[in-house]
Amino acid sequence: MTTPLIDPDELAAQLASDAPPVVLDVRYRLDAPDGREAYRAGHVPGAVYVSLDDELAAHGEPEEGRHPLPSPAALQASARRWGLDDDRAVVVYDDWNSFAAARAWWMLADAGVDVRVLDGGWRAWRDAGLPLETGTAAPEPGNITLAAGRLPRLDIDQAAALAQEGVLLDVRAPERFRGEVEPIDPAAGHIPGARNAPTTGNLGPDGRFLPAATLRERYAHLAEAGAGAPETADPTIGVYCGSGVTASHAALALTLAGLRPALYPGSWSQWSNTPGRPIATGDEPGTGRLD
Repeated sequence: MTTPLIDPDELAAQLASDAPPVVLDVRYRLDAPDGREAYRAGHVPGAVYVSLDDELAAHGEPEEGRHPLPSPAALQASARRWGLDDDRAVVVYDDWNSFAAARAWWMLADAGVDVRVLDGGWRAWRDAGLPLETGTAAPEPGNITLAAGRLPRLDIDQAAALAQEGVLLDVRAPERFRGEVEPIDPAAGHIPGARNAPTTGNLGPDGRFLPAATLRERYAHLAEAGAGAPETADPTIGVYCGSGVTASHAALALTLAGLRPALYPGSWSQWSNTPGRPIATGDEPGTGRLD
C-alpha cells in the first residue's frame, strides 16, 4: 500500500517533475478558522487555498453536527475549482498538526482521489528550507469526476451499536471525554461504550505522525477487541471527535497502522444535539483512556 503521507523533499521533487501534483493548502485552526491571510503570506508554490468551513463542510440543522460532510456534487464542484483532474495526484497540508489536512485527505480518498498528506505540514516545509510563494494561486478549472463511498463511515445508529458491539474511539481530549468540560457542544460526556484515544497521541514533537510500527503498537490491543484488518469488508473500529475533523486525523493514523477505520462524521456535535441519545461521563469500566 502506498503510504498516505509524503515528506517535504519528496513533494519538492514531484513539483519539479513533468507530472506535478495539485497542492491544496487547508490552512485552519480553531483560533483562526479563515486561513486565507496566512496562506497569502506564504505557501507551498502553486498551492491552492481550501476553506474547511466553506468547502469541506456543509451547514444545516444542529442535528447534523457542526461540520457535516458536503454532498458529492458540492465536493466535486469545489474540486474542479481547485484545478483537480482525474489523472492528477493531490497533496494536502495545513498549519494545524495536519488535522484539517486529514479532513481533506479523508474526503478526497473517499471520493477516489490519489491524495497524500504532507507530513508535518507547513512547519515541515519551512523547516526544510524549501521555496515559498505569496499571493493567491488561480488554477485552471479541473475536470475531475468524484464518487464518494470508498471509505467506511458510520451514521449515528451505527456508531451507537459499534460502541457496544465493537470498538468506537472518541479522539477528543480526556477532559471532554469524561464530561468535565465542554466548550462548544450542548452537553458534556461521550457516547456510552466509547473508548478515549486522544488523536494528539499519534504525533511526535515535530508534528509528524509517529512511525507506522509505533502506531500499530499503540493500537495493538484493538485487534484483540475485533478491530478490522485492511482486507476486512466490515470494519469494527470507528472514530469520532467533536465535529468529524480530528476524527479524520485519527482515521489517517489508524490507516497508517494497518487498520481500516470507519469515520462517524456527525461525531459528538450531532450526538449531543439529538434528543433521546444517552450520554456517559467519566471513565467507564472497561472503556478507559488509551494513552
